[in-house]
Amino acid sequence: MNVIIIEDEQPSARRLKRMLEKQNIITNVLLHSVEASILWFKTNNHPDLIFLDIQLSDGLSFEIFEAVNIKSSVIFTTAYDTYALQAFKLNSIQYLLKPINEAELTSAIAKYKTMTNISSINTIDFNAIKHVLTRGDCEHKTRFTVKVGQHIKLINVSDIECVYAQNKGVYLYTVHKSRYLIDRTLDDICDDLNPKIFFRVNRKFFININAIKNMVSFSNSRLKIVLNTFDEDEIIVAREKVKAFKSWLG
Repeated sequence: MNVIIIEDEQPSARRLKRMLEKQNIITNVLLHSVEASILWFKTNNHPDLIFLDIQLSDGLSFEIFEAVNIKSSVIFTTAYDTYALQAFKLNSIQYLLKPINEAELTSAIAKYKTMTNISSINTIDFNAIKHVLTRGDCEHKTRFTVKVGQHIKLINVSDIECVYAQNKGVYLYTVHKSRYLIDRTLDDICDDLNPKIFFRVNRKFFININAIKNMVSFSNSRLKIVLNTFDEDEIIVAREKVKAFKSWLG
């Protein structure tokens, strides 16, 4: 299998390369920008499979496909779950949410091999995905309904400081220092939250940009987020998401 990695964060690219080597997949080509990728594809045979980061140092990776007619299969690697999951679902595309873990990588490769064997790999509509990534007119929830004992309570999204997972439950935490258990997973809830307001900083937390009180440099190039009232746990922006988080802050 001929595989390349397109990823602008070189430590992430090298980590993925090592993970692939454990599965006996050797990757000799690591590309780090839109410009370099376009040049490479114009002068080399295209690979069977591309591991593709969405946001590169000089633009969205979709610009590569606008410049070159690429027929390779693609597994996306992305920190932009709040933006991208709907696009991936609509197009039946493989994706890996950063930070990538080995079990998910193994599953993605197995699915790719199965799809290849039955010649069922779909044509990727990159324009449709790009539209979902960049559009700002999606309808998102303005309130959630939660059950409190025998009562039903409405929680305005504007009052939510963060949404987080804890002990197999998912909770809404509000500016009123109250938390409410909801019957949803974080993956389910991502399409309901406005990505201009909420960002998934790691596998456990979505945070509201309006609730950020302070940001502090943390170990291993990460960031620690302090919210206005939430103090039940540390909120750390995963290293793989720091760049996307800073971009989201504007």
